[in-house]
Amino acid sequence: MIIAPWMVNPIREAFLLNSDLYANAGSFDGDGLLCGSADSLAPPVFFKVSDLDRNSDLAAVDGWRRLLAEDVGGQVDCCPLEDVGGPVLPYERPALSKGFLLPEAPARLPSFHTCVGANEERLTPKWYKEHGIEVVLGTWVKSADVKRKTLLTATGETISYKFLIIATGARALKLEEFGLTGSDAGNVCYLRDLADATRLVDVMQSCVGGNAVVIGGGYIGMECAASLVINKLNVTMVFPEAHIMARLFTPKIASYYEDYYIAKGVKFIKGTVMSSFDMDSDGKVTAVNLKDGSWLPADMVVVGIGIRPNTALFEGQLTMEKGGIKVNGRMQASDSSVYAVGDVAAFPVKLFGETRRLEHVDSARKSARHAVAAIMDLEKTNEFDYLPFFYSRVFTLSWQFYGDNAGEVVHFGDFSGSTFGAYWVNKGNLVGSFLEGGSKEQYEAISKVTRLRPAIEDLGELEKLGLGYALAESQKLLQPPPPHDGGGSALVLDKRPLYAWHAMAGVVVAASVAAFAYWYGRKRRRW
Repeated sequence: MIIAPWMVNPIREAFLLNSDLYANAGSFDGDGLLCGSADSLAPPVFFKVSDLDRNSDLAAVDGWRRLLAEDVGGQVDCCPLEDVGGPVLPYERPALSKGFLLPEAPARLPSFHTCVGANEERLTPKWYKEHGIEVVLGTWVKSADVKRKTLLTATGETISYKFLIIATGARALKLEEFGLTGSDAGNVCYLRDLADATRLVDVMQSCVGGNAVVIGGGYIGMECAASLVINKLNVTMVFPEAHIMARLFTPKIASYYEDYYIAKGVKFIKGTVMSSFDMDSDGKVTAVNLKDGSWLPADMVVVGIGIRPNTALFEGQLTMEKGGIKVNGRMQASDSSVYAVGDVAAFPVKLFGETRRLEHVDSARKSARHAVAAIMDLEKTNEFDYLPFFYSRVFTLSWQFYGDNAGEVVHFGDFSGSTFGAYWVNKGNLVGSFLEGGSKEQYEAISKVTRLRPAIEDLGELEKLGLGYALAESQKLLQPPPPHDGGGSALVLDKRPLYAWHAMAGVVVAASVAAFAYWYGRKRRRW
């Protein structure tokens, strides 16, 4: 069963739990799971899809499609929860902070239904129908009993499962969680789902030419600020850190983007936070008061101050870590019948030897597929070997990051131009790579070299080679071994057969010794 923002009727014992609303389930009466990609599933499963727009929702759908690809015949019933004005089928959340906010030719459903972001088939209503998935409004999961392997829905139905996939995702942090008020003001916006994005567009269009204050300097703050500028608003960003994207960017990288934003008219107020709002008689914000005493006039406010994983259903029942549900390399939680994927999962990152919880669509998709593979055949499924990946597109800029931003940083490229980047070297190995303005080939190169984790002896030489280093190293991976020209000793040039003969000889000798010992022992007993 997969718990997503969905819900499902009990027919089989695999359940997917996914959604910020703690919803969904699908049941599955055998050893299979309801997640997949292609043909049909097992007997009727009733997914409840409530705004499937989070990374975790993508995790659920991607896993679901993967199971379908396993060719487990049957039918699936899918019940979307209500979103903007009615039911909404699964969609790709990254579009909400990018194409959805554009003033001209904005992205709208069905253009970004899953799984277009992974360059795969778009799952439209027609797709669900063709695959035996009936879309109906349903319910959500109120409580879970991991020991009894049951879920209780809001309608009072108890659903049993054999396997459970949790993809409940995360919710946007609200001002009230920091002791502030004002989230319910008519012109204060968050951005986490389709309803949020639709409301943000409506408020933005009513404030053209006005002042917008963005609270937060991370992903949402950066991408929304760019969209607000494109929509002809005057934008001021407020955040407590020394520079934007402080969890990832170095000061030098951040300075490039800040200068670009300033050239677009964006103002930055750093090192302080909001303390309160001034409101008018209609309950709308007219100004933002900051802790440093500053006062900012505001026609609208966008708040992007982080997210919190939806773990409430399972706290006290499953082991938690890093704010999420702790899983092993096969995405299994502390109860082996339960799996967790996407934003809510804290999993071991093999490359760095530590547990992390990653908030990104790429991690959500791949962890979901891995969980399904493990459920289908646990013994044949290797541990999840994921290379952390993040990206963003703002204005005409586009960057990608792979790995870990730990250790010493080596910048390269032209920071006055359009293509530049950085490597991170930790304990003598390259562990992270960042590139702005790269081509597909260049992004693939930094990905490959980061996964390779090559030893770096000279940071100065690495800086000198810059992007060329990643391109050269990635090309080495594509080169076949040099052909044997027939000269010299085959034993010297072709070492693998030699090692194989050594191993075989060792086995023969060991077997002979064992046989002799057995014979000799029996003979002594006869003596």
